[in-house]
Amino acid sequence: MNYSKIVLKHFRNPHNLGKIAKPDGVGEVGNMACGDVMRLYIKVKDDKIEDIKFETYGCAAAIATSSAVTDMAKGKTLDEVLKLDYEQVIKDLGGLPPIKVHCSLLAIDALGEAIYEYLVKNKREIPEDLEIKHQKILTRGRH
Repeated sequence: MNYSKIVLKHFRNPHNLGKIAKPDGVGEVGNMACGDVMRLYIKVKDDKIEDIKFETYGCAAAIATSSAVTDMAKGKTLDEVLKLDYEQVIKDLGGLPPIKVHCSLLAIDALGEAIYEYLVKNKREIPEDLEIKHQKILTRGRH
C-alpha cells in the first residue's frame, strides 16, 4: 500500500495520542469490516477545543487520520471544527489510497460524536447536521 510521506509521518509519530482525564466529550466509533476503532477525547474552554487526544486501534491510515484530525481541531471553535470534513483530512494528509478513505470518515465521525456528547452534557443546542450525523452513526452502530 502506498501512503504519502505525511501519512507515514503521522503514523510513526502520532500527535495528541492518549487519553484526557475527565474529558468534556468522548466520541467512539468503529468499523466492523476493517476492525478500526477510534476513541477521541475533547476539553472545551470558551467554546474552543482546548485539548484533544485520541486512542485508535487500527491500520496506519486510521492512526494517521486520527492524528491529523486532532491537529486540525485543536484551538478552533466548535463551529469551525464542525465544518471539517473527510476531504479536508485526505488533502491534509497528501491523499489516501481509495480503500483507506473510510478511515478519514471514522476520524471525522469520532470528533463529531465527542462534540455531540459535550453539547448534550451542557444542555446546548445540537446543530441539525450534527444530529443527522449522530443518528446515522447510531443506525449503523458505533462498531
